[in-house]
Amino acid sequence: MTTNSSTLGTALVTGASAGIGATYARQLAARGHDLLLVARDGARLQALATELSGAFGITASVLTADLAHAEDTAKVAARINSDQTIALLVNNAGIGPKEPLLKADIDYLDRMVAVNVAAVNRLAVAAAQAFTARGKGTIVNIASAVAIVPEAFNGTYSATKAFVLALTQGLATELKDGPVRIQAVLPGFTRTEIFDRVGASFDAIDPERVMDVEDLVAAALAGLDQGELVTIPSLADPELFSRIGSLRAGLSPHLSLRHPASRYKAAA
Repeated sequence: MTTNSSTLGTALVTGASAGIGATYARQLAARGHDLLLVARDGARLQALATELSGAFGITASVLTADLAHAEDTAKVAARINSDQTIALLVNNAGIGPKEPLLKADIDYLDRMVAVNVAAVNRLAVAAAQAFTARGKGTIVNIASAVAIVPEAFNGTYSATKAFVLALTQGLATELKDGPVRIQAVLPGFTRTEIFDRVGASFDAIDPERVMDVEDLVAAALAGLDQGELVTIPSLADPELFSRIGSLRAGLSPHLSLRHPASRYKAAA
């Protein structure tokens, strides 16, 4: 059932022209959210906006921006600050790896960091500040399962997604007990066109390890509804992830002390 969009406000979705972003747009429109769709491909965004406004009776507008460029990211951040209707940010735009780091184009890696780290940080912080001032709002940061298993994938990509997870957890501490909700989503392999863009394929991957994008987003939204800070859509037992937090808490008293550990002292 569709809820009155004036109650839900506008959802700003980055990377909305395809894949996870477009699927978020469709599922949020079905819930009754108005939409502000952000990506580089203005024509594709407009087609999606027209489709969703007609199908769900919501208002959908577009903002063309390439988040690899700081000035475009600043434009989107300014819109978050100025548009009082925006109540949800889906920080989804991202770039995937084309090859292992030892074979990678460093300029491409710089673009990846600009989109996956700098833009995500700018928009998440802008939204946290704006939503706090408004007294309501939700931030969804799309990370990746490789954030917690960085050795399993391209190092720069894994590091950018670890940044997104750490940013979300850090912001959650500052937002605790306030009016703003925040969530990190950690997908595994997801069936989208991103693999085609980077010249890869799902053919070599066990199909049991690849989630359909509609299922991924539905699970992520269910996790948001349940108040999860970190949602791993394929994880049946959340205690497995909770153990990581417990281990980190156990390390905490040992991470900053006046003297080095005795094992690092030079032999007499």
